[in-house]
Amino acid sequence: MQACIDRFGGLVWSLARRGAAGASDADDAVQEIFIDLWKSASRFDPSIATETTFVAMIARRRLIDRGRRRQRRLDTSTLPDAVQPAAAAEPDVAERSEEASRAAAALERLRPEQQRVLQLSIYHGCSHEEISRATGLPLGTVKTHARRGLIRLREMLEAEGALVRDPPGGRRGGAEGSKGPTGTAGSDD
Repeated sequence: MQACIDRFGGLVWSLARRGAAGASDADDAVQEIFIDLWKSASRFDPSIATETTFVAMIARRRLIDRGRRRQRRLDTSTLPDAVQPAAAAEPDVAERSEEASRAAAALERLRPEQQRVLQLSIYHGCSHEEISRATGLPLGTVKTHARRGLIRLREMLEAEGALVRDPPGGRRGGAEGSKGPTGTAGSDD
């Protein structure tokens, strides 16, 4: 690993400095890139690309991922202090338990690959990348299974009357209304 850092450190640092938000972010990015290089070393194929190209490709992908995560984070410094979200009425424990049971039953009726992806996400808190690594599925496939599975869950729960449909002509107000079917704002990545 030290030989890799010695040989490609300059390249990775220059890419990280260009793509990172600041010095500390660049430090974190470089560390993340070299960890990913270590984990991905078995995928290197000299018949496809040179070592330098392989390292640059992994570095570029990590930096793009970091940039996307950074864009998704809400900048709270621009929000006025006086604006507080309205407290939602808390459903009682019995109601939540019943809703959870319906959702779990609907989850079991999904296709096996959608079930697996959503179970890893919901029950284990795995990110799309972690699910991709754990299942061996490509990242795009994981995202597709998650999205389609959530859409199907919503359809099943609406058909059972367990989920209230959005009002005609728009989405519900508040923070929930700005999220896509995957539960994250800007889920087109």
